[in-house]
Amino acid sequence: MSAQLLSGKEVAREFRRRVRTQVRELVGKGMPRPNLTVIQVGDDSASTVYVRSKVRTCEKLGIDSAMHKLEESVPRGELVELIHSLNADTGVNGILVQLPLPSHLNAAEIISEVDPARDVDCLHPANVGRLWLGDSYVTPCTPQGIIEILAHYGIELKGKRAVIIGRSNIVGKPLAALMLARHATVTLCHSRTVDLPGVAREADVLVAAVGKPEMITADYVKDGAVVIDVGVNRKTGAEGEKVLVGDVDFAAVEEKASAITPVPGGVGPMTIAMLMVNTLRCYEYQHGLRV
Repeated sequence: MSAQLLSGKEVAREFRRRVRTQVRELVGKGMPRPNLTVIQVGDDSASTVYVRSKVRTCEKLGIDSAMHKLEESVPRGELVELIHSLNADTGVNGILVQLPLPSHLNAAEIISEVDPARDVDCLHPANVGRLWLGDSYVTPCTPQGIIEILAHYGIELKGKRAVIIGRSNIVGKPLAALMLARHATVTLCHSRTVDLPGVAREADVLVAAVGKPEMITADYVKDGAVVIDVGVNRKTGAEGEKVLVGDVDFAAVEEKASAITPVPGGVGPMTIAMLMVNTLRCYEYQHGLRV
């Protein structure tokens, strides 16, 4: 058996099209363009690549973008002052603090300074609380992207057993909330889970979000399970070249699963697409177009 390939590229393309259309309609009615402002601290190479991709996507969809790049040694007070000035700027609809931050800055404290109405990552404590209450107008980008991939391919969560390996605040925990809201029975696993492969084999839908290349082997997967690979890891290939792999041993698991996301081209494209959706939702909320 060869698993169905769940392409996030295809789903992301549709969401980008919807956002582009909505922005054109808003501008056509004389309204200002939505704006996403990104703050990057330091020169982390991966962060720089992600930020450039976000800015390019904004341009393609008609969303204005602004970038504040700060020195790695920036004092906490200076960063907070910048965030407060952006909170007060009516022309800024979404604020994204690119993670990770340097060690002298507490990410949770910094994110809590962002206006919840402009928190496009859905990481502010107020928005996290609303997410678990089922009353959030924005949702975390990667988890929502996973939900949309499953919906696009007609994969039902209601009544299914979902196992998530990885309990981060960015993917694992919020994804558990979204899956519970869709009536799945959710198990959230981590490094101290006893008999992790055995627990994983109980999953109808298995999500790997651990950040360890090809950790999830066929032994973790029951026959016919749907496997979602959130991992993005670089390893050295057979010829010494750098290759991109997920948290799942794709070649082995593909023969056992009924459906699987590839790396690259699976969950990754959905993260930025959902960021654009969240920017538009924050804009609508601030302009009284969404309750």
